[in-house]
Amino acid sequence: MNIIYPPYSHIYIEHEAFSYPIAQDLIKLYASSSSIIEIDHYMDLFGRTHQNFMAQKYSPALILAVKHGNFLYPGAPFCQDFGNQYFYYTSFAMNCPFDCEYCYLQGMYTSANLVLFVNQEDYFAELAKNLAKHPIYLCISYDTDLPALEKMTGFISRYLDFATEWENLTTEIRTKSAISPASFAVGIAEDTLSRSIMAYTLSPDEVISRFEHRTPPLSKRLLTVREAHRAGFPIRLCFDPLLAIPDFESIYGKFFVQVKEALCGIPIQDASIGVFRISDSYLKKMRKTRPNSAILQYPFTNEDHICNYGKRSKKMISFAQDCLKEWIPAENIYTL
Repeated sequence: MNIIYPPYSHIYIEHEAFSYPIAQDLIKLYASSSSIIEIDHYMDLFGRTHQNFMAQKYSPALILAVKHGNFLYPGAPFCQDFGNQYFYYTSFAMNCPFDCEYCYLQGMYTSANLVLFVNQEDYFAELAKNLAKHPIYLCISYDTDLPALEKMTGFISRYLDFATEWENLTTEIRTKSAISPASFAVGIAEDTLSRSIMAYTLSPDEVISRFEHRTPPLSKRLLTVREAHRAGFPIRLCFDPLLAIPDFESIYGKFFVQVKEALCGIPIQDASIGVFRISDSYLKKMRKTRPNSAILQYPFTNEDHICNYGKRSKKMISFAQDCLKEWIPAENIYTL
């Protein structure tokens, strides 16, 4: 009989991480229900070969670590920079609590366990050094979904406290969660919130139910968008990735109408559109991880080691643009 442990039933903590307040808070939170195991370095566990990614998705361990080396990374070419010269991302965590079949993380990592870096102040120190030189546009919810983890970590609240000191820092917080941003906007200055963009990835329910496992339905995401606006955050809508599903135009056409009607009266700063695209090396690993995934077995076009829908990609993007132009100015729609 296979026994599936609940998520975070085992917490692995680096020796160096124990003394950090974030680690102590998490130990208190899970002490009564989890086994606490001390380790030397998170990669000894996280980076092992021959791990079962899908099994770990059902029963992830929590790994608390201290980040060393780089804290800021140049924005990836797969992502829109929205016209910002100094475009960076940072990772307070590795892996995501959700389980989207098309997620690139399963091509990048051998483990589905969740890593949290507890030395957030070191990130802030590195950010401050760079902000003293030039403005920064920073994506903080990149290799994870930080809002979905906020009740556990408090990462966003601490980050926004730091951001109040820097008028040349603009932030994107991307999410599929239905966690109200009001929970981490309390006490944050209006000016800081105006530079902190809540970016919501939206998909038709037909896509969510089949491919975006454990994520909230579209209706809940749309309600959260309205809550984010009321809390004072600028709103970005992310229609990325568009997936080449059967009846694409019918399903996505109704979807765009649903989004437009649900968000009537909400000012949208901008929107981004992109089709599913992935490096061929990542796709190879993803297909091995999910051999029965219809969305990953599509006969993609390989262009310079990037797999996408080929000529169909342009048609999908053009269709989405036409739908969005009915209520979002064309100059505020970004494509990739």
